[in-house]
Amino acid sequence: MTAVSAGRRSTAFAWTRFGVLLAFVVIFLIPIYVLLVTSFKPLTEADPSQAWNLPQTWTTEAWQVAWDKLAPGLWNSVLLAVPGSLLSCALGSMNGYVLSKWRFPGADVLFTLFLFGMFIPYQGVMIPLVQLLVGLNDLTGLQGVFYGGIPGLVLAHVVYGIPICTLIFRNYYVTIPDELIEASRVDGAGMLRTYWSVVLPVSAPAIAVVVIWQFTSLWNDFLFAVFLTGPTSWPATVMLNNIAGAQATPYSQQMAAAVLSSIPTMLIYILLGRFFMRGLMAGALKG
Repeated sequence: MTAVSAGRRSTAFAWTRFGVLLAFVVIFLIPIYVLLVTSFKPLTEADPSQAWNLPQTWTTEAWQVAWDKLAPGLWNSVLLAVPGSLLSCALGSMNGYVLSKWRFPGADVLFTLFLFGMFIPYQGVMIPLVQLLVGLNDLTGLQGVFYGGIPGLVLAHVVYGIPICTLIFRNYYVTIPDELIEASRVDGAGMLRTYWSVVLPVSAPAIAVVVIWQFTSLWNDFLFAVFLTGPTSWPATVMLNNIAGAQATPYSQQMAAAVLSSIPTMLIYILLGRFFMRGLMAGALKG
């Protein structure tokens, strides 16, 4: 009887836990339900008072309008997020490798200075950043490229992302046994050869964390994009903010545009999410 009672209690606990988790899932999905339902409503039905109601007339008109308005911004966001994420990943990986496996005098001090960069707010560097990018335009003669264009926005995010990317990679590389690095040295491999042949092939979890982190940060950027780019270079976030009517708010179009602009980041999490926690926690108890 004791075993039977214990089994019943275990089953009851499992069902209770499942019920609680299911309740949290439902609560989490409520905004998504409103988002999707509203996006398929005509403008006459897209009203806050009818947010919970299913559309009386299902239509994709809002999706078509949202796509027409958002498409240039989505392409600009791709041009921003993809190279920005890859450059941040490459620089952070090399910094983390040197700071963890090729120690030099003052490495800890330099790493501390890197970390200070994580705590500088965007607003605190906005004016000097604009002045720097304007100066780069004048210096290179490429007007509208650094200040007013995507390349300058990529540069700003890559530089601002170096501290967190370096931290993630350094903490991950600390977990790689030093014996592997020593063995490669004995075999005659130098710094770059060791990095390319030994360290980089086992860096997939850290790379996934940095790519997810930086891609999401760049794709969702609004402040830098407003200050550093012009109308032809606005990414999706700025375009999304500008989808508004003069007399009435087109809720259905805004909801459809919000879904469209969130799809790339969701795909990144789906494709790389299984590496995220493993890479993020690597080195948490060492180094």
